[in-house]
Amino acid sequence: MDTTIVRAEIHPAIGMARVGNSPQEFYLGPETPHPAPQPAEFYRDAQGRLKREAARFRIYGFNRDGEVVGELTSERADIEWTVHVANKKAAWYTFTLALDIPEASDPRVEPSRRRNSNLHGEERRQLVIDPGPRSIRGANITTGPAFDSGQFLGQAVYLGELQTDAAGRLLFLPGRGVSRSAFGLPPTDFANNDGWYDDIADGPVRARVRLDGQEIPVEPAWVIVGPPNYAPQLKSVRTLYDLLLYRMTPPGPGYPGPVSFQRHILPIFERLSALQWVNAGFAETFGWRGPYDFTRPELLARLAASPDPATDRVLFDQLEETRRQIYHHFRNYSGNNGWRGLWPQVYGDAMDVDGSPRLDLALSPLQLARLEQWSRGAFQADYDPGARRPASLDEVDLPLQPGVLTEAALTFAVADAFHPGCEVTWAIRAPLIFRDLRRLRLRERPAAMPEPDYGDVLSPAVAMSSTGPLSALGAGDLTRWMALPWQTDSASCRSGYERFTPFTPTFWPARVPNQVLLDDDYRIVMDGNASPEDRMAAFRRRVDWFRSLGRRPSQYLPAMVARFGEMGVVAARPGPGGGEFPENILVETISGGAESGHPPAPTAALERTAVSAPTATQQPDDPEFIPKIHRFQQPLLRG
Repeated sequence: MDTTIVRAEIHPAIGMARVGNSPQEFYLGPETPHPAPQPAEFYRDAQGRLKREAARFRIYGFNRDGEVVGELTSERADIEWTVHVANKKAAWYTFTLALDIPEASDPRVEPSRRRNSNLHGEERRQLVIDPGPRSIRGANITTGPAFDSGQFLGQAVYLGELQTDAAGRLLFLPGRGVSRSAFGLPPTDFANNDGWYDDIADGPVRARVRLDGQEIPVEPAWVIVGPPNYAPQLKSVRTLYDLLLYRMTPPGPGYPGPVSFQRHILPIFERLSALQWVNAGFAETFGWRGPYDFTRPELLARLAASPDPATDRVLFDQLEETRRQIYHHFRNYSGNNGWRGLWPQVYGDAMDVDGSPRLDLALSPLQLARLEQWSRGAFQADYDPGARRPASLDEVDLPLQPGVLTEAALTFAVADAFHPGCEVTWAIRAPLIFRDLRRLRLRERPAAMPEPDYGDVLSPAVAMSSTGPLSALGAGDLTRWMALPWQTDSASCRSGYERFTPFTPTFWPARVPNQVLLDDDYRIVMDGNASPEDRMAAFRRRVDWFRSLGRRPSQYLPAMVARFGEMGVVAARPGPGGGEFPENILVETISGGAESGHPPAPTAALERTAVSAPTATQQPDDPEFIPKIHRFQQPLLRG
């Protein structure tokens, strides 16, 4: 192989960082899709505050044939990193509905209007938090430049900082989860609160590289800041990587290609069952010893089998029928009516628009195509229950490392309901924003090209046009579509708003849990002296993850802003063994690594209005509890 490096690329192509309220401590985001699990205490500092999740970026050198020659570090090259992040939420438009779906054009749907519409013209620049670019050079820099000079209505806002590791790789540390009203007003809406700011941000990541005295071209990347990951070992059934992989794999001859049970089908089943630890409905359907417990070895062996029909036609027909039944459990916008009982039981982009097929989520078309092909028996029967997946990048072959870094970052980001979303929203699926979709490189707006004014109302037609806001991106242009502040949306993303379905559908349980297993109950499960009935009852029991915040928006919206760092982290602990319970059990640990399942005490601001939180089996008879239903869409709501 030619080892002459002629160009370089930054990876991951899209990196994810997450806010936390620990002032200094952080941990690195996942660099493989299957990182080694960590205890809940790993994600907190000694005072119990949530650590920030830092995004690490690496540079890989390529030869003229496009082959990976090696990683470029400070030992071999002179590297100067430059990052530019900004927050433009308050100067953007309100979130009402994803603007790329037909429902957004319904005349009964409230249009997207300017946030903080009382400010006009040049005054609106005060709503943009833009500290400008920052650069860093060298290795082991632990006190690097900070993004701390941007202002919101005259108030300085910290958006993060840069560091480098021992090899000169870039570390981007995000903000600390600070959200405030410039006027001291409480938040009242799940997505649009005028006068508020938060420290979510995004923007381009660039590098200048001199190798053997010559500067070589470097493909830039992008960093996105999201909310904390309260269930860091779990993945959504449809991840952001799944969604973008479909965009990278358009239908054509031979689509969807060879289907591997191990690589393509098994992960879907694994994720469905893993969500049992954060949602009681998933626990009932896909959980331990449930009707579709995809952790059962005998069930997986049956689903992965592909007998020769010439030698055992009866078994072949039986397994095909089983596969077809499971395939038809999955929602398919083009194939079935979107019945609420189909899989996955997760809200969709149009979760509050009556009659929409997008009331609930469907897997990506690529995932569904692979499942359909598997259901017909056209798949590689390569299931290996003992297969070991790389837990660190060092275990990945060099040519695969760049792609694995991007896959890891996007696999732990959700593509559930874009209403508006968790880390990023519907805009990420617009092919227009990509300069190179195959390599997930975003189209950056030249600094000398100002963005046009789109008027007081942003219509779907303008949003999706070739000259609209998705035609090129600047710092802050991806996260500006998100809720303001992020805490109000996370606090509102609960499961089962409808009283007859107390647990499902749900929003983003892999990032924002719904119902969890308490440490107190885990202790009973692990107690060999307790009766089998008590141990199983404790194992089955789930409590509301939001239980300490109150049940009314006037309580839980400000409470989440003030206390997001106290919320429980769900992480794996060893089971008791013996086969009666899972090998690993995911348990909630609350702030400070407390060994009690009791929630933190309410803050002083909430003590006057604290009420009993709803249990996992009862919805409060309170219309105010339905926080993500748009009031202007009442004619579209289901009875």
